[in-house]
Amino acid sequence: MDASDDMNTAGGAAGLNSLRVVAFESRMAAEVAALIERRGGQAIVAPAMREVPLEDNQAAFDFAARLLVGDFDVVVFLTGVGTRALFTVIETRHLRETIVEALKRSMVVVRGPKPLSVLRELGLQPQVVAPEPNTWRELLAMLSAATNLSGKRVAIQEYGVSNRELIAGLEARGAEVVIVPVYRWALPLDRGPLLDALRKIAAGEADVAIFTSSHQVTNVISVADAEGVGDAVRRGLAAMAVGSVGPVCSEQLRAHGVKVDFEPEHPKLGHLVKEAAARAAAILATKRAHPSRIEVAVPRAPRRAATIAASPHHDHPMLKACRREATPFTPIWLMRQAGRYMPEYRRVRDQHSFIELCQRPEIAAEVTVTAVERLGVDAAIIFADILLPLIPMGVGLRYEKGDGPVIDRPIRTAADLERAHDVDGAELGYVGDSIKLVKSAIGARIPIIGFAGAPFTLASYLIEGGSARQYQATKTLMYTQPDVWHRLMEMLARVTAGYLNMQIAAGADLVQLFDSWVGSLGPDDYRRFVLPHMTSVIAAIPANVPVIHFGTGTGNLLELMREAGGDVIGLDWRVDLAEAWARLDYAVAVQGNLDPIALFADVAEIRERARAILAKAAGRSGHIFNLGHGILPETPVDHVIALVDAVHELSRR
Repeated sequence: MDASDDMNTAGGAAGLNSLRVVAFESRMAAEVAALIERRGGQAIVAPAMREVPLEDNQAAFDFAARLLVGDFDVVVFLTGVGTRALFTVIETRHLRETIVEALKRSMVVVRGPKPLSVLRELGLQPQVVAPEPNTWRELLAMLSAATNLSGKRVAIQEYGVSNRELIAGLEARGAEVVIVPVYRWALPLDRGPLLDALRKIAAGEADVAIFTSSHQVTNVISVADAEGVGDAVRRGLAAMAVGSVGPVCSEQLRAHGVKVDFEPEHPKLGHLVKEAAARAAAILATKRAHPSRIEVAVPRAPRRAATIAASPHHDHPMLKACRREATPFTPIWLMRQAGRYMPEYRRVRDQHSFIELCQRPEIAAEVTVTAVERLGVDAAIIFADILLPLIPMGVGLRYEKGDGPVIDRPIRTAADLERAHDVDGAELGYVGDSIKLVKSAIGARIPIIGFAGAPFTLASYLIEGGSARQYQATKTLMYTQPDVWHRLMEMLARVTAGYLNMQIAAGADLVQLFDSWVGSLGPDDYRRFVLPHMTSVIAAIPANVPVIHFGTGTGNLLELMREAGGDVIGLDWRVDLAEAWARLDYAVAVQGNLDPIALFADVAEIRERARAILAKAAGRSGHIFNLGHGILPETPVDHVIALVDAVHELSRR
């Protein structure tokens, strides 16, 4: 930001009228205080971050060396300050004129007006300028229209935090992406002012908050959550007038559950203060006149598709629990509740192959309904299999007795991916027909769950050629052919969203995504290779259809799963339910999480374990009881029934 420009912009009559304005600026702390006070406000300046230069920034020097020999086809500059900082580092070893001439031989891309201004000062005119609102989406669209990215070497100037969506989008289009970091962000050494400001916000002792970067937002909310005042700060902000410098910052605020009340016409600090002076009083008057209407948004929820007609089971305990509303008891259903442990299922299975069971709607509906009626659960999950969408892809999926699914033509190269057929939801219409039959039989009294495998788990089956333990082929492709990986994931995300929406159209009241194998990843790989695609699937589901997002071995990924989306996060038995829910800020419902092996204990022990899990939920609205994974084939049926009865009895309120 240009301080003098912002100071001039802020000139004029005061309009904040002694309102208490919290700003989280670091580099321009003194300037923002002066801007606020010139407008008649009381400045509460609480720096939320500090810029830490990378010591001996070898990545920047490597970038310069490669640039000078023509090794980059495209160079992307994301921020003005970062662009200046990058040149400052490089100029310790190379002449500015030499770097500028080298850049002229590449396609230069900027995200918005600030890096554009810096480059023009240096004598460079970028070929691609992302239009407003200057987010990664506009940048990717403009760049894709300007050139075929396949095989292109793209360098991205970063300033603090990686933009995983942009990286994934570039790699999906075949680009080789090189990150050029300039700074990393850290919390201020003296956090006293920030903690004091957070306490004021939580206590209702501040009127206006202004944010000038997405990094500020992340640090403010992270510190608030770490101090145990996250919910109170969100409530406090909801009652204040909240301003954001621009769309990227606003997107981050909304992702953390903070509603943005105003943005300036131009993304500058002075304009932001001017907008606050013009609008804050009216915003606060409206909020304070109707305090009951102030709502705190749910954090980190992705945008969802438009709503559809409400489910007839809108007020059923199962759907109310998904919305974290009070229920008369804790609802329960069980993964694999229609399975080999039931003699009724085995009798049907003896007469038909597994695929035949899935593809014949009358048989799939029969085993679905039988399980509900035998167990007394609170939801029916349609009998199907997560791998059904792979059949029309033409990869040679077959089920071998004793070995499980086998894929004859795995996808391990770009050529393999080209041979795979895209799938239309209509090709899986037999699952929709099964749902319609179940709805006709029991749909008047119980909700129906549709489901699908999540893109990562489907991709792993496709790449490994079947079940795996180490996921060596999957991760090797992910690391060595990221373009193929992202294209595969984009295809699977599209197929999965279409498949789930087909089930919803057929009558499913809610859906579950099974990411059975994603626990094999660490957080960094999840962010880069999975999160953008899971977000796109969940965003495609109508907003009023609950989504259960389930994975196994995902104790290290829960916060990222919440970020990807879902009304309910499924927990396996390896995590403590109370601790996991607290980590999720109670901002979503949770499902789980009895160890399936516990059903082999005697009934008294099963009841005690059910009681213990209910105690972990502590009567909080939004708990759905389930196992941490599916029912095992040898499980005694009467033990399953005893669990269902125990949950209903012990949780009745």
